Amino acid sequence: MAERHGKYHSTRYSRTSNRRRSKDDTKCRTYESKTPPLPHRRTSMQELIKERETIRKELKHIAKLKTETQKEIRENYKKRKCEKPNQADNEKHHTDYLKSKKPRNDVTVKKTSPEHSQDYAQLDSEDEEHIIEQRRQQRKQLLEQLHTSLEKTDNTSIEENTNNEIKDVDLNKSQKSLTINQIKSAKDVTDMFSEEDFVPKNDTDNVTQDNRKESSKLNDNWDDVEGYYNVKVGDIINNNQYTIKALLGQGVFANVVKAQDSNSGSEVAIKIVRNNDLMYKTGLKEVEILKEINDADPESKYHCVKFYSNFMHKGHLCLVLEPLHMDLRSILKKYGRHHGINIKALMSYCRQLLLSLRLLKKLGIIHADIKPDNILVNEKKNILKLCDFGSATKINDNEPTPYLVSRFYRAPEIILGIPYKHGVDVWSTACTIYEMSTGKILFTGSSNNRMLKCFMDLKGKIPSRVVRKGKFKDQHFNYNNNFLLHKKDEFTGREKVVEITNITMSRDLYKELKRSSLNLPTGEEKKIIQLKDLLEKMLILDSNQRLSVTDCLKHPFIQEELQK
Repeated sequence: MAERHGKYHSTRYSRTSNRRRSKDDTKCRTYESKTPPLPHRRTSMQELIKERETIRKELKHIAKLKTETQKEIRENYKKRKCEKPNQADNEKHHTDYLKSKKPRNDVTVKKTSPEHSQDYAQLDSEDEEHIIEQRRQQRKQLLEQLHTSLEKTDNTSIEENTNNEIKDVDLNKSQKSLTINQIKSAKDVTDMFSEEDFVPKNDTDNVTQDNRKESSKLNDNWDDVEGYYNVKVGDIINNNQYTIKALLGQGVFANVVKAQDSNSGSEVAIKIVRNNDLMYKTGLKEVEILKEINDADPESKYHCVKFYSNFMHKGHLCLVLEPLHMDLRSILKKYGRHHGINIKALMSYCRQLLLSLRLLKKLGIIHADIKPDNILVNEKKNILKLCDFGSATKINDNEPTPYLVSRFYRAPEIILGIPYKHGVDVWSTACTIYEMSTGKILFTGSSNNRMLKCFMDLKGKIPSRVVRKGKFKDQHFNYNNNFLLHKKDEFTGREKVVEITNITMSRDLYKELKRSSLNLPTGEEKKIIQLKDLLEKMLILDSNQRLSVTDCLKHPFIQEELQK
């Protein structure tokens, strides 16, 4: 027992002593740290502040040098621009300037690290190159402008007897000339900062009006983008026969100029058709119609414009016509705005216009574009003539098209796609007569659909027998022949279709005619009643029941004299 007790006691003691020894060893043993030691500060905070101030001064110094360099380059550029030296001096001056470019000695620079000095040199060189590149871009833009202006100058006409001189004559008859010698001298200057050192090269110095072998480049310059001839006052065309004096107007098919015939000394009007195949064919068709009218009316008694001849110029078909003073629309603007022309002039103009229509009907020709713009008046304003037969067709040659005739003067059979005859000219003439009487347009629909609504506001619903004949009736009427009005929604702005079953007449033709002529004498008031009756019959919606041209000439408004 004693031995076992002693052995247990010794074992327990050894465990306790081992445990104490391990604690003591832990206290004395040092462990190696795995984290890196903290850096030891070598410089103080004041030294860092000083270093920051030094860097800031260096940056200010770099910015100052940059500004001075820009200023110096601008001053040199201004001097060079004022002097305008020749090419050799410019190249030499620019090379010497770049070679002699040295750092400024009057500015003290603190010694900086190699890295900072390298950055400064790079910034300086990049800045100078940037300025030079910027000047080059500005010069390029100026040269493009100069190129455009010189091309416009080169496009002007040059007479054969002039010696290396280009004339640019505008419509205000102001003349500007630039000689070939000036162009050549401009070519010699190639200063990199110059604004006048570029001129397009021309293959030939002299260009004649009627040379048929001109370059394609010049050929393009005769016309504008839409194919109209670029009219220039003073141009001599058709083998030096006609000199252009003024531009009279421009239409869909052509522009019209006033010219002087050098052979007779008289003035003529020349219609220069647009340069494309469709307009050329249309122009040839108009020539045929005008010749037919001239043959039927050699003494020009029936108020159609007289045709003299035709020729080709720069790819354009040109029609030489009788000159007149102004068109009827200009007359209405000048003498009849808001109230129309006087009743006596109206009667005379109506009779003359109807006589021209009677001649066309006799020849089987439909004008198909009667409106105030296509009616001309002489200088005394007592003679009226119908012109512009570009849309004219033979009666057996027409096909339904919804856009024939200008929209405000377009008859309902054209909009609906019904085969048409001379009635379309009667309808357009009625609209023109109303405009002469009141100074206002009779129907002002913004589309074909709106035009039909305007017709029904004045004349009531279009008969079903007429609608059924229409090729395009489904665009405007449903299966019950109720009108489908196309209009925009007030809130969404989208187009919507509204079915109108009941058509009410909201206009009174007599009141409108009388309103424009207040306080009329008894005789004139009677003529207004007759005019209202004539227009009502000329504006019948069914073209088969519409008044013919012959019956219009027999109407009391035309036949009876004005009672004083």
